[in-house]
Amino acid sequence: MLLSELEERERRFKLALRAAIPILVLVALIFYATFFKEETIDINFENKVLIAAIVFISVYFVYFFLERSVEESLIDPVTHGFNEKAFLGRIKKKKPDALALLLIDNLSLINQNYSNEEIDLLLYNLIHKLNRHLREKGTKKPLIARRYGAEFLIALETVDQPATELIDTFIDKHSTIDNIELDYRYAVLTNPDLDLKKDISQLINILNSNESEDEASKELVKDAKEYTEIEESIISAMKNGALSLSFRPLLNIHTDSIDIYEIAVKLKHPARGDILPRYYLPIINKMGLGREYDMMLLKHIVRLLPLVDQHISLTFNLSPFSLRDKQFQDQFFKLLEENNIDASRLIIQLYERKTHHNLSGYLRTLKQLRAHGVRICIDNFGASNASMEYMKHFTFDMIQFDREYVTELSDKTTLAMLDSLIKMAKELGITTVAKWVDKEKQKEKLESLGIDYLQGFGIAKSIDEYHLIEQYNKGKK
Repeated sequence: MLLSELEERERRFKLALRAAIPILVLVALIFYATFFKEETIDINFENKVLIAAIVFISVYFVYFFLERSVEESLIDPVTHGFNEKAFLGRIKKKKPDALALLLIDNLSLINQNYSNEEIDLLLYNLIHKLNRHLREKGTKKPLIARRYGAEFLIALETVDQPATELIDTFIDKHSTIDNIELDYRYAVLTNPDLDLKKDISQLINILNSNESEDEASKELVKDAKEYTEIEESIISAMKNGALSLSFRPLLNIHTDSIDIYEIAVKLKHPARGDILPRYYLPIINKMGLGREYDMMLLKHIVRLLPLVDQHISLTFNLSPFSLRDKQFQDQFFKLLEENNIDASRLIIQLYERKTHHNLSGYLRTLKQLRAHGVRICIDNFGASNASMEYMKHFTFDMIQFDREYVTELSDKTTLAMLDSLIKMAKELGITTVAKWVDKEKQKEKLESLGIDYLQGFGIAKSIDEYHLIEQYNKGKK
């Protein structure tokens, strides 16, 4: 049990005693004067009112104290660690040897992909695991507080291990909690001033000096009423499995034929019509339905594949959060096996702006997919350092270049960079794709560079699911 929970329990017990004892004494004296003297007392209307008033006052007094007890609680309601105010009061008395600030660096991504209930449980379990870890390493009564969000303050007394080693071993042991992968950052102050504002400011400066901040992404904000309506529409579409798929042709330059289609997905709603991914994906992920959505899409594609000629492959996006989830992986492989699907016809597109912190674990996941025959494509290649970092450790089956490389072919630097990237891909045996090809000049230039596939309005228009089946199911009739 956390020290904060023990102290909060003790505080509430003492408060209850302070509230109850005077009332019990008062009630005892009144009952003694009323009932235990030798005189007979009539329980008339006035006495009944008196007794009722005493009971009401007693109950109200106790309730008032308990309510104030909750309002002045020492603990954070989510994690049950100390709140910041209680933490400040205790470190001044305890005078710890080290003060640390630990934060979950990928909280924004977790918020986008898990429900509030899952995140609250994650934070609760994290602080209890941290407490247990510190106690096992010899720290007596560690003080742990949630500052806000996923920032945690830790006060430590001198132990055999330095504070940095204690936190490092915790991070190594608990990189995944509740099947959610965590990216931590932390800073430590030894012999802090115990001026909490000053100490926290110094800890934040240490964190910022060790890691440059990515530019914050701007989120589409809608008024509450419209957001609620969209949310209800999305939930309804999810329940009905209402997906609207369009298929963008990829032209194989070597055979001058189309053998791959890129899938673009929308949700269908009878009243709102098609809902675009930029609207529904953040809401789906916020509600913790990301893996359910990806599985719904995957099942739809698996049902579609037998209706289309064997030489046609489909490429589509799945969330990295889903792919890294063991339960999702098991469902994925089982689905392929049960439906006797040639897994090589599936090409999963990945795009991440930031290299995953547990790179080796993520690469094992990709290798498992590859072992089952699924092809892996990295989308928007060249848009971030992450894509190049992944290329150092994993040979993808396909890369799709970022839009900038295709739309700015007239720029000599861009052209030279694209040329070198295509040559690198050829040496590694990786298939290359250029999207957003709208003009004949783009097509000619890309062909001269040795690109493998082209996609865009200048190549062929998208088709819907009905026409895809009609076009490629003739030989199956």
